[in-house]
Parts: sequence; C-alpha cells; structure tokens
Amino acid sequence: MMGQSNMLGEGVKESSAKNNNSLADAVQNEKKYPYLWENGNWSTSKTVRNVFVMGSGGITSAITLFHNEFMTGATDTPAKVPGFGPRAKSTIGPELGIGFTLGQYTQEPVMTLKSCIGDRALGWDLLAPGSKGYEYTAPGSNQSYTYAGYHQSPMKWLTGTPPQPIGWAAGLQYDGDIYRANQVLANLSTFYPGAKCYEVAGFFWWQGDKDSRDMGLSEHYEQNLVALIKQLRVQYSSPNAKFVTASLGQAAKGDTDGAGLILDAMEAVADPTKYPEFKGNVAAVYTHPLEHTPGSSGGHYGKDAYTYMNVGQAMGAAMVGLLKGSE
Repeated sequence: MMGQSNMLGEGVKESSAKNNNSLADAVQNEKKYPYLWENGNWSTSKTVRNVFVMGSGGITSAITLFHNEFMTGATDTPAKVPGFGPRAKSTIGPELGIGFTLGQYTQEPVMTLKSCIGDRALGWDLLAPGSKGYEYTAPGSNQSYTYAGYHQSPMKWLTGTPPQPIGWAAGLQYDGDIYRANQVLANLSTFYPGAKCYEVAGFFWWQGDKDSRDMGLSEHYEQNLVALIKQLRVQYSSPNAKFVTASLGQAAKGDTDGAGLILDAMEAVADPTKYPEFKGNVAAVYTHPLEHTPGSSGGHYGKDAYTYMNVGQAMGAAMVGLLKGSE
C-alpha cells in the first residue's frame, strides 16, 4: 500500500467537538461497517494482518512502526521491534476497508503492508527507477521546463540552463518506501506470526495531491503511473500482481484542473483498449461519489472517517474483482 497522505490516513477514530464524522460515530451510532464491531467491542480479524511503516526519504532514514497487529479498529501501540520505532496511530486510512474486504474474500493469511508518508509526488519523490526526464511547456507560455528523471535533482529547471541540485532527488521516497517494506518482509514471522514465505498478490495506490498542484506533473501522471506499475512488478518478481489505484476525492469526471487530469490518467491506465497488457490486472476506483462530506485530498477530507472507510471498501472490492478474474 503506497501513496501520500490519502493512503497515510487522517480519518478520526474518536468523536470530538471538532469532528463528529469519526469511526466510532460511524460504527457505534450509525451502525455502519458492521464487520468492525462484535459483541460490544472492536472486532479483530483472525487472518488479516495490518502492518504500517513510515519514514521520510531514502534508506537511511529512521523507520517508524505504526501498526503491527491483526486488523482491528481498536487503537494500540505496536510492540517494540529492533530497528523500528513504535508509535500509536490515532487516525485511519483505507486499510480497514481494504483489509476486512480481503478477509471476507479469502480465509488464507493476508498481510496489508503500508509504507508511505504525506506530501509526496509521483513525478518527483516517488518517481519509479528508470524513469526519464522530460520537457514541459505550459499552454500560452514561451518557457519550457525540464523535469527530473530518476535520481536527478532538482524537480525541474528552466530548459537550457544547468540544474542546481538540492538535498533531495527524484525517486528518493520510492527508494525509502520500498526499503522499509522490505525490512518488514525480511522479518516476516515478526510481523505475521508463523509465516515462512509470502507472495505479493497486489498493490494499492492512493496518491496524487502533490502532483495535482503542478501541471507539468499532472499532465505526465499517466506515463509515471504506467512506469510505477511495471517497476513494482519487477521489484517484487510478481508479473501477475494486481494493481488498484484510487482518484482524488475532489476530482469529478470532466474536471480539467490538476486533480481532474490525474483522474483521467488513472482511468486511462485501467482502460484495456489503451493498455491491453493491463487488462484484468489494473483497476481504477473513482472516489468522488464516495466522499461522505465534501472535502479534498489537501484537507484530508476533513478527517472524515466515513470517506476513508468508503474508499477502502471500494479499493478492496476492486482488488477482489481482479483476483477473482484471474482464478
């Protein structure tokens, strides 16, 4: 599970004077998502493990462990694991909807492994290895900018001028997120007790807010997303792994701003007439109808837990559909 703050998750768990769209309100008062509540308490999956690690930047940054338990809506601090700093996460992302949906589909052991952090762009921080730089000229402008390829810096510079590198490079967050996920997989039984081996069955991607703020990134999002899908499958030697992406909640079909372009890019990548190689193994979730209250990715949907749950369920259902299609 990768992305930025959408995937990271800012849905509030407990109701407060500032927010009554909490997970507790949804489950206990509105009787939504009944699989999360059992015998007067938060239910716990017997087969789906929830693991979430986070770090800023590349492979040398510290690893924070937010979750390491069987999937549940309850809040707890993960046990200490050497090399990982434990910390409680008081908000939710789409993992509960994804995890319980997968658990309803199969009784086989499942781990949802989230590795991400907020405020990252696919076309910059999360750029896939091997991605080439490109030039972009905004409509009506006579200035062209060169956007960085993998491990180049800075993000962009005026074409024809020498780039002035900064202390960050294209793909640095991708490198770090993959490294941190691999640290979990290298210690598998610590994170899924009794597990000895694993198969990467699929990837979940909910991201795009930072790219939407730069038209040079937005208009190149489709190419970058295709590169990401291909690279992740190579990275994990999983050519048949499914891929589910979700749009930004504020983006409606027909929008022509950055968020709308990213929605178009995601739907294009999931279109088998345009990408026959992705037929039956890539799906895009249109999240605009799933917002519980009007909000945007930049404002974390008002920290509305209903929205995160709705999107998680839809992403999980999309993955189940892809997995069923390959059976």
